[in-house]
Amino acid sequence: MAAAVAPMRPWNPTFQHADRERWVCIYPAYINKKKTRQEGRRIPKEQCVDNPSFQEIRDVMHSLNLNVIVENKQYSREKSKELAYRGRIRVQLRNNDGSPILKEYPSRDSLLVFLGKMIPQLKSRQGKPAEPLAQASSSGGGGSGGGQSHKKGKGKRR
Repeated sequence: MAAAVAPMRPWNPTFQHADRERWVCIYPAYINKKKTRQEGRRIPKEQCVDNPSFQEIRDVMHSLNLNVIVENKQYSREKSKELAYRGRIRVQLRNNDGSPILKEYPSRDSLLVFLGKMIPQLKSRQGKPAEPLAQASSSGGGGSGGGQSHKKGKGKRR
């Protein structure tokens, strides 16, 4: 995922906002439309995305010129242990003096809502909604017509 990054240090109250340990953690489950609140979704479904990945979150954060680190971590409420569901993003939201780096996104929640708006606009997402519909209509139309004609017959004699 990421290049060699120094391991995290144990928590210390003297850490500054610029220290990685103070950065905000974001898991893809926080903005996944298919998750319930119990499963880890943090914002309303209307503002969420279908199955976001850590790469998409990282790309949107880089477009804002925020400091981002990708960690090979699994969300504790995630049921599947597959690699596709792994990935935690750490983002620096505040300067050392405590002021937000970007005035438009002072909190984690405002950043999550922004992610929900921007991920569907990524180039990697532009073709995805049309593909499942095309597959369903091509396989459903041809398969159901042929399947019905065979089911109505008497069948094989044995």
